[in-house]
Amino acid sequence: MSVPDYMQCAEDHQTVLVVVQPVGIVPEDQFFRIYKRIASVAQVSIRDSQRNLYIRYRHHYLPENNDWGDFQTHRKVVGLICVTTCGSGKEWPQTSERFHGQKEVFGATLYDSRLLVFGLQGEIAEQQRTDVAFYPSYDDCPDVEKKVEDFVESIFIVLESKRLDRATDKSGDKIPLLCVPFEKKDFVGLDTDSRHYKKRCQGRMRKHVGDLCLQAGMLQDALVHYHMAVELLRSVNDFLWLGAALEGLCSASVIFHYPGGTAGKAAGRNPSAAQGQAADAGKRHRPGALTTNGISADTSSEIGRAKNCLSPEDIIEKYKEAISYYGKYKNAGVIELEACVKAVRVLAIQKRAMEASEFLQNAVYINLGQLSEEEKIQRYSILSELYYLIGFHRKSAFFKRVAAMQCVAPTIPEPGWRACYKLLLETLPGYSLSLDPKDFSKGAHRGWAAVQMRLLHELVYASRRMGNPGLSVRHLSFLLQTMLDFLSDQEKKEVTQSLENYTSKCPGGMEVITLPDGLRLHPVPFTKLPIVRSVKLLDLPVSLRPHKQKGLMENSMSTKSPFIYSPIIMHNRGEERNKKIDFQWVQGDVCEVQLMVYNPMPFELRVENMGLLTSGVEFESLPAALSLPAESGLYPVTLVGVPRTAGNITVNGYHTSVFGVTSDCLLDSLTSVRTSGCLVEVIPSLPRLQLSTSLPRSAHPLQPSKEELSSSVSVQLFNGETQQLTITLENIGSEDLETLEITSKISNTKDGISVTGLPISSPLRQVLKPRAETRPPGSESSKTDYNHVKMLEAVMTFKYSGGAGKVEGYYRDLTLGLHVDVEPSVFFTRVSTLPATSTRQCHLLLDVFNSTEHELTVSAQNNQDLVLHASECQRMAIQVDKFDFDTLPQPDQETVRYTSLKLLEEERLHAQASMINSTLGITWDIPSVRRKGEASVEGVLNQLVLDHLQLAPLQWDVMVNGKPCDCDIIADCKVGDAVPLEVKLTNRSKNTVGPFALTVVPFQDYQNGVQNYDLQDAVTFIGSNTFYIDTVNPSEESLCLGALLFLYSGDFYLNIKFQDDSVGKEPGAGQGKELPLSWFGLPSIHIRAQEAPMEAGA
Repeated sequence: MSVPDYMQCAEDHQTVLVVVQPVGIVPEDQFFRIYKRIASVAQVSIRDSQRNLYIRYRHHYLPENNDWGDFQTHRKVVGLICVTTCGSGKEWPQTSERFHGQKEVFGATLYDSRLLVFGLQGEIAEQQRTDVAFYPSYDDCPDVEKKVEDFVESIFIVLESKRLDRATDKSGDKIPLLCVPFEKKDFVGLDTDSRHYKKRCQGRMRKHVGDLCLQAGMLQDALVHYHMAVELLRSVNDFLWLGAALEGLCSASVIFHYPGGTAGKAAGRNPSAAQGQAADAGKRHRPGALTTNGISADTSSEIGRAKNCLSPEDIIEKYKEAISYYGKYKNAGVIELEACVKAVRVLAIQKRAMEASEFLQNAVYINLGQLSEEEKIQRYSILSELYYLIGFHRKSAFFKRVAAMQCVAPTIPEPGWRACYKLLLETLPGYSLSLDPKDFSKGAHRGWAAVQMRLLHELVYASRRMGNPGLSVRHLSFLLQTMLDFLSDQEKKEVTQSLENYTSKCPGGMEVITLPDGLRLHPVPFTKLPIVRSVKLLDLPVSLRPHKQKGLMENSMSTKSPFIYSPIIMHNRGEERNKKIDFQWVQGDVCEVQLMVYNPMPFELRVENMGLLTSGVEFESLPAALSLPAESGLYPVTLVGVPRTAGNITVNGYHTSVFGVTSDCLLDSLTSVRTSGCLVEVIPSLPRLQLSTSLPRSAHPLQPSKEELSSSVSVQLFNGETQQLTITLENIGSEDLETLEITSKISNTKDGISVTGLPISSPLRQVLKPRAETRPPGSESSKTDYNHVKMLEAVMTFKYSGGAGKVEGYYRDLTLGLHVDVEPSVFFTRVSTLPATSTRQCHLLLDVFNSTEHELTVSAQNNQDLVLHASECQRMAIQVDKFDFDTLPQPDQETVRYTSLKLLEEERLHAQASMINSTLGITWDIPSVRRKGEASVEGVLNQLVLDHLQLAPLQWDVMVNGKPCDCDIIADCKVGDAVPLEVKLTNRSKNTVGPFALTVVPFQDYQNGVQNYDLQDAVTFIGSNTFYIDTVNPSEESLCLGALLFLYSGDFYLNIKFQDDSVGKEPGAGQGKELPLSWFGLPSIHIRAQEAPMEAGA
């Protein structure tokens, strides 16, 4: 016997073997339909008996195996069922002859046989025959199972007669010697009358009777016969049959202990219902000891049964002993192998995996001679299943892989690559290998990576030989993704080269591959090529960020959580990704997502077509291609796209194309990726302005400014210089611009820069340092202070909106930073005043310092130019009309109420200085560099100078002979003529003044320091020389009239003295005593008296 039955199990010893075979031409599908119905009759309850007969069906059985039927009766073919197709009566003789020929193959052992004929009708089909059943067709055969049951009952009758015949002790008859095929030649010439020979015959026959009893359903009788056979055969050292008796004893004990069977799902035989029926039948046995009918279920008989039945532990020991005896015979290798398999199945039920592995290890080394490749595959496959049965999954996978390699052995003319691939897939669980990449993202790596890589390589090769490059790409991608950490640098290069070769013929994608057996191969995204460490959604550039109108913020505020922040929440990566980011993207504008990536490969990694995967709104991804250097470390990559609709957009991941494999990498499966949120709101579209200026862009940002600027420009100016700035705004968006607001602010100090409309200028006021640090009046400054370069900055903001975004209340800001480096030009180191000849004018003396490195010219209105060399200081005198500061606009009451006195005073002084600057019109010009500007005296003006420059509130006008006297004007008169004198007072103050008394005192000035006031004989007054002025209300005038008479010729001067007559009167009658002296600046009066010309003839 050369072909083992790997499906054998211990309970098969109680079955009878029936072969079902087709005769003639029978369609395969129809044959197996009938075979399946026949095989369903696996257990038959014998009528008039409480015993069951178990049948084992085979559709293919080697005749040489039948020769071992005396050794173990369950190997003997006792029944034959033939299935044939016969279309007409003419074919019947030939069919019948074929049936008889088939019976002759197993004729020596057959108990009975049947022929099932399909398709034959007529007289022949109507014949009543016990061994033939006729059916019109394969579909019209309702009683096949009934025929099989009758057939089985006939087999039982023969079996029972043989059992009774062999079990009867015929002491007078000579017991034949039962042999196995290879023993017959060894027993030729033996002494058949020896006691040793007779014991051998008795022992073998007793074992044979035990087999028949076991098949006939008499378990207790079988146990007794096996025990007797063991004793007899052990005494004569008949080891082969002793092993068979021990195995029979084990099988009977297994049937008793494990009525559910040991075959498991693999054999698919002995249903639990059948076993339950067998147990019920046993319980119906009448009480008593060993009988011909079976085994009693009575308690007393259980004791007797337990004596003969082996314990679970003894069963294994006896199996070991039996296998050791089989091992003594080279020709019993199949018997030994099958016994090992049976023992393993028993041990699997007993959960004794280590002992079972010893039996299997023994089975591996049993030599069965020259096996065909198919037999080797079957052997390794069964070993794999048995190892799996006892929980040795990796060992099971090893033998399954050996079987797979056997399918494509070099000796096979047509290698079975599909079978090899299928078996390799079945080995994956044993090596802790799953083809789902998600299983590799959870925890530490499981299994031996080196073995797993070898297996994956074999899957790649097998799928390629199958002619399925798509499978090869999928397995190779899986190898590269999951085993990347275990590949050497050389292996990484080799695997990627192979993958590129495969993908050049069949690109890899994200589709699910379904194999013919239903196995689904999930897509393998390359999340490690490159490795992404973090994903950050970027805000729009400053110039494009949308802002919500303040009056419309309530709706967005309601979405914020009122709960206090807890760091525990942030441990949940899923909540992080679903968190809404606090900025917005705009429909139609390019949006950016920054990825920090790392190339783990030892060579340059080219990533093609890398883009974003989003959901929520329509999004146009703009793919990028990048090349990462070998082992690059963290490398920033920015992916861009354009949202085409408004709403909430979620960045779910990214897609790549690496080595010809397209991957969709989702962030949900990348637990190690850090992100601050992947959900952002997309608002409706807005206009998009682009700003350009006539000045160069600034090389450095504004230092004091905390806000981000859209753009910034820089310019270098001299103090007082003006620079024209042209700003161009262009709408490059798709929405119309509907609103535009322009504002400006100084970012570092309130002094020093003026933004009026679009032009900007350097300081109009002379400020060396911020105003808070201005030196007190009269202090001197060193020349080094004037060489200080001041940096001034301002920000212009363009607020605009339009389109659908404006409807939703959004706008954009465009900010322009202005950076001005101010170099000193002209400084006034000192200022003072001198009175002029006119009471309404004065002389302003300025010490001018040139702090530049160039020669410059200083000019003023109605004054000569002053040329100053570098670092030169000169004095400039300017005659100016006094200023009426009361005409300056005054702050309203509300401003006065809410503004500090200090600030009001500063604003008043600034307004006065601005009036003085505009009147003076001092400018400077540097011809060598073609630069010019204005100069300001504001910083050096003090209160004393301002008082001298201010026009007095009481305005005095003196008229002599009807002509005003001021500014060195000489009034001419004639001696002896009355000279009219008018003094007019105009009250320009806000209060009532007076009364006053004015006294006119004439004198002569000899220009040598001597003044003569004794002029009673030279000048006389017509009337009184004292004028009285009553109270004068604000904005009113008072006129005093008088006359003088000059008696001699000469130059005379009039000195007008005043007296405040309000002193000593009631309070409030006048404010003269409180008025400053400067208010009474009366002009000097110069009168030249001349002799009247002599009349002719006088």
